[in-house]
Amino acid sequence: MKPVKVLCIGGSDSSGGAGIQADLKAVTACGCYGLSVITAVTAQNTFGVQDILEIAPEFVARQIDVVLNDIGADAVKTGMLLTAGIVLAVAGKIREHNIEKLVVDPVMLAKGGRNLMLAAARESLVKKLLPLALVVTPNIPEAEKLAGMEIKSVAAMKKAAVIIHKFGMQSVLIKGGHLQSNKQKEVIDVLFNGKNYQEYSSSRIDLADSHGTGCTYASALAAGLALGKDVATAAGLAKKLVTSAIINSVDLGAGHGSVDALAGKINHLAASCGELTLVTRERD
Repeated sequence: MKPVKVLCIGGSDSSGGAGIQADLKAVTACGCYGLSVITAVTAQNTFGVQDILEIAPEFVARQIDVVLNDIGADAVKTGMLLTAGIVLAVAGKIREHNIEKLVVDPVMLAKGGRNLMLAAARESLVKKLLPLALVVTPNIPEAEKLAGMEIKSVAAMKKAAVIIHKFGMQSVLIKGGHLQSNKQKEVIDVLFNGKNYQEYSSSRIDLADSHGTGCTYASALAAGLALGKDVATAAGLAKKLVTSAIINSVDLGAGHGSVDALAGKINHLAASCGELTLVTRERD
């Protein structure tokens, strides 16, 4: 039986909470097989990104070719794309390999405030990569930068979604976790497909250990698309997974811990395997 495959393109997080590490956990939790292309290596812990080593755009492109020419992918998700050269390399390969199910998470800032996308890269993202996307998943600060407006309400989220949608993607999903004015203690995400809005609501979970939420959400969405779900359904399933991941977050280090998309999955897997028999043999 061949697995459903999701290719995750982004930065490596040495703390294991976000980036490619979070992507692969989320994809696995959704029942898919995760593939990866590394665009940058970060020296990162619970206090944030301490340093970044960029991967050459040519080698990013090489990774994509090698994986897709042999294994292929049922969906692709992009995360951290630090420079314009990397954005252009990824966009070129997305076009070359005719990737239709592309989720772009426009990662711009780390939780600690470190810039994860240079200004020139943002311009290239808007012009070259966003038009290729099936779904783009900005959080509130990212949506404010892309739309060029302040977002303080769900109504403003919808207005920003219309502006961002004009960049050419099929749908835009603005995540509302950073919206602090919500008095109902809910987190509302807004999906806009050019014609209709759809809202996804969950109770706000006030936990400091929320590192990796954006990566987890976008990767779970890509997994849903890879499994054949439509965008609205895949977004709903991703919302459920990321909410569970936040509830089951892990207290790591002395700073901000991480969400856990695999919470409960490993124990369930172990139980389904039954009992194991261990055989000890003496060395000849």
